[in-house]
Amino acid sequence: MSNMEILLDCIMDLGQQMLICGGEVHWIEESLCTILRAYGASQTDVFIITSSMVVTVHTKDGEAYTQTRRISDATSDFERLHALNDCSRWICAEHPSPEEIRAKITSITTKTKQYPLWLNFLCYAVIAAAFTLFFGGSFTDACISFVVGLLMRSAIWLCDRTISNKIFTKFFAAFTATLLSLLSLHLGFVAGVDKVMIGNIMTLIPGIGLTNALRDLFVGDSIAGLLRTIEACIAALCIAGGFFAAVFITGGAGL
Repeated sequence: MSNMEILLDCIMDLGQQMLICGGEVHWIEESLCTILRAYGASQTDVFIITSSMVVTVHTKDGEAYTQTRRISDATSDFERLHALNDCSRWICAEHPSPEEIRAKITSITTKTKQYPLWLNFLCYAVIAAAFTLFFGGSFTDACISFVVGLLMRSAIWLCDRTISNKIFTKFFAAFTATLLSLLSLHLGFVAGVDKVMIGNIMTLIPGIGLTNALRDLFVGDSIAGLLRTIEACIAALCIAGGFFAAVFITGGAGL
């Protein structure tokens, strides 16, 4: 393999990790082009959507190399994304060898701080309680929403460990939150259930995905923007479907 081909493989690793962490498509495309030009590429063609990357680099001696990556995972890890962004700047400034680049990417992906699971559960519960208060709920409503948030996050954890399907996870989480909210009303813990339900459902809304989708559309990445918009809309429909399924099963008592 030539040096440029090895370099392209390393840069593809960097772009893949950026996309997995929730980076904007336009920004990732620009970063990869800048890095490859810094290493002497005469032309770079980068095409990225949420599930695929295709990069072609042309060298000054007339050679062309193309690589494709399939992206099957995605999350929102801004701490790791920030580290990868710093890595791209370091590559452009220092021109390290492909081996050094690969070692740096491996160090970022393996040593980025991982927050404990209990803290993730706690944050879901606190955010749910805060939204309940924000939308006019009482302190009692917020306490019930806190407990429902913990149980809803447990349902998400269970789905991730068994089915690992984002669409079903959204549906099941909304179903669980609505069912538990109606149960709290039936047991007399709260006088009204709407504030508890909306507080928990707000934690499921795909706000980051929709924001990135709109930004991609505004900068001209129409395909990536449309795909992310569709993903966000499907997630919203699954949340609504979980809510209506729980209401239908319980007969909508108390609504």
